Amino acid sequence: MLRKTRFKLLTMSVTASLLLTSVNALAWGQNGHRIVGQIAQGHLTADTKTALLPLLEGESLAQISTWADEMRSNPNTFWQKNSSRWHYINATSEQGHFSHSHDNSEHKETVSNILEGMHFAINTLKNPKSTIDAKRFSLRFLVHLVGDSHQPFHAGRAEDRGGNRIKVSFFGQPTNLHTLWDSKLIENENLSFTEFAQFIDTDNTQLIAEYLASSPQQWLLESHNLATQLYKLETDEISYSYIYEHTPVVKTRLQQAGIRLAGLLNKIFDSSATPLVKALKMPTNTTHN
Repeated sequence: MLRKTRFKLLTMSVTASLLLTSVNALAWGQNGHRIVGQIAQGHLTADTKTALLPLLEGESLAQISTWADEMRSNPNTFWQKNSSRWHYINATSEQGHFSHSHDNSEHKETVSNILEGMHFAINTLKNPKSTIDAKRFSLRFLVHLVGDSHQPFHAGRAEDRGGNRIKVSFFGQPTNLHTLWDSKLIENENLSFTEFAQFIDTDNTQLIAEYLASSPQQWLLESHNLATQLYKLETDEISYSYIYEHTPVVKTRLQQAGIRLAGLLNKIFDSSATPLVKALKMPTNTTHN
């Protein structure tokens, strides 16, 4: 109980200090990550929910989804020197795949990109020898990074810091391409994260199976391919036509991230869930149309 109280107090303190800092480098913004967590929560199997109880400490996936960004204000060396590399991967226009170094994903301080970060978290959660604190750290980071991996500019170009250096105007207000996709297009819907998640969630088993027939490497390649197209701006004045064209892409990426996060967690924590086929554990004696 004391550990849980200290953990929550630290998170509250860091959240308060985060409000005073720039959020330009954060992916999806708070609502985007919460939407991903909310969707995933509804697709967890009963066994997975039970296994997550001691790791969540009374919170939901939506609640912990922003932790990895909030902790970046922590003065600890890891958060100030190492953690930022976990959130993105640099790509070139010629890149056709992503790979990770197993050596770099064995220790959190040596993780060099988001793909290695996801593999570190997955391996930690699977390892029966991992401490409860290590698993809590990894769960919180994994929930966040699955969301990050679906934001196109987290597999963008190094030279413009994933669109952060590309200035645009959103209905006359100055911003940048990265922030536009982090939060502006989501906030423009004027929905709470629970409403947004409810509106875009799906129980279409065929669509779910398509989403889950993939890997973290493929998620990042999808983002990279999207970013490559999104860099081709016809104008830096963003308004209704851009929103009409690209909001469906935002919704699809958030939906995919939520379903894939659930599928990944079910694969880790529920031996009876079908890996990379269904996020939901479906009854074997039921015929579905």
